Amino acid sequence: MADHLKEQAAAAALEAVQDGMRLGLGTGSTAAWFVHLLGDRVRAGLNVVGVPTSEATRRQAVDEGIELTSLDEIDALDLTVDGADEIGPGLALIKGGGGALLREKIVAAASARMIVIADASKQVDELGAFHLPIEVVHFGRKATERAVSELAAGLGLTGPLRWRMAGGEFFATDEGHLILDASFGRIPDPQALADGLAHIPGVVEHGLFLGLADEALIATHEGVKRLSGEPSRA
Repeated sequence: MADHLKEQAAAAALEAVQDGMRLGLGTGSTAAWFVHLLGDRVRAGLNVVGVPTSEATRRQAVDEGIELTSLDEIDALDLTVDGADEIGPGLALIKGGGGALLREKIVAAASARMIVIADASKQVDELGAFHLPIEVVHFGRKATERAVSELAAGLGLTGPLRWRMAGGEFFATDEGHLILDASFGRIPDPQALADGLAHIPGVVEHGLFLGLADEALIATHEGVKRLSGEPSRA
């Protein structure tokens, strides 16, 4: 049933796509539904070009016959459609469960509009039940981990920090970085945490997406619910 809801949310987002658009293509199971449905439209004659947020999405888009470009070749996108691990008040998001947070944030920031698609399980009253992915460079990783721990303690956040593993080795992002997953349980002040993480050397990016999403399409058993935000595009 979850897949059916994800497909519903993706189909609703597809209604915002117009011929000639430059699209950011998100990563994850719900975003994959959007890419699949977009492929159907492209094969029916829709003319769009996409910028994928991960190698996995790039491979899927190629298989679907979607023309691709990069942010080195174009300077802006009309719309990004992506999923989220959590959607909190004000369309504050946690993203990066799939490890693509850096590219996802670059693409979102380059877009005039961002639509988030999800099933109802992703909507929360307060961020933090899902672990917060923090992308970190290899060099000095333990020092970076200590700095994140100290920042969290100063903000009253508790919970373990764990390095993401895959097959017994450190998980590597598409950019070759590590992921430190922070299981805080609750994040009362996401902006303070985001600001603090941005000042830690060694932290490349984090999964708090604040002021980026313009609309969320949340699929429920009663239909698709639309939530609007007022993002600040700095």
